[in-house]
Parts: sequence; C-alpha cells; structure tokens
Amino acid sequence: MTPGQRLRQIANILNGSTLLGLLLAACARTSVSSGPRGLLIASRYRWRLPFAAAFTVGNVILFRAGPDTARADPALLRHEERHSTQYAWCLGLPFLPLYFIAAGWSLWRTGNPGSANFFERHAGLEAGGYPLPGTPGTSPWTHRRIGAATPKRYEA
Repeated sequence: MTPGQRLRQIANILNGSTLLGLLLAACARTSVSSGPRGLLIASRYRWRLPFAAAFTVGNVILFRAGPDTARADPALLRHEERHSTQYAWCLGLPFLPLYFIAAGWSLWRTGNPGSANFFERHAGLEAGGYPLPGTPGTSPWTHRRIGAATPKRYEA
C-alpha cells in the first residue's frame, strides 16, 4: 500500500466508517476478505437496499456478486476505492447525508442518482454505471414523457 492508502485506511478506522461497514457486512451475513490497497471485500450482499450492485462504507466494499466476480472488475474496484477516500475526506459518517443530498439533487436534475452527483462524478461515472450528463435519456422529464425505462441498477 502507498502511504496515502494507509492513511485512508487508518482515517476510516478512526472515524468509524469502516467499523460501520464491517457491522453492516456481519448483519447481512456476507463473507469478508481482504482486497487490494487496504480495502475489504464483502461479497454476496443480499439485502434489497441500497439498490446497487456494489457500494462502499468506509474501507468495506459490499458486492452482490461473489468474491471472484467482485475482484474481476478493476474499474469498479477503483470507483469504489474513490468512495472510500471520500469517506476519509468527509471525516467518516458525514459522508452519508452528504452523499444522499447529492444523489437527490442528481435524481431531480437528471433522472438518476449519479449523473449530477458530485461524489459519483469524482469517483468516475462510467465505472459506476451512470450515464454521462447530456446523453439522451438523462433528463428526468424524458423518462416520464416517452416512457423510457430507467436503468435497473447503478453502482454506488
């Protein structure tokens, strides 16, 4: 690990966000294993919420897929790693309400929770499965007007 990755790991332990991620993983009965760059991978997450194929809490990345599938997508791992860094920058748990406010803003502006979300934009929209702003179908009015289906699942 680089010194920055080690600092992020320590910050997220001290700010309680990694502990919350491990608690969530334990309550959801996922299997947790060490991942790259100081991350922890919790696989086979089965709860309905959040509605995402993967999401991060502290240094814990929770995947709906099995561990091999989770490790096989380096772009998604980097995306989720950036969220881990965002937890550290937000001093831990304040990240959660800030993220939800940004997701609500994005949903109102674009019809999806990521395209105009500050955190998702800085983590990499495409790696997270979000459409780039300005692409057809990213207006909230488009989905209502033409009845276009919204994507079924975004990464978080």
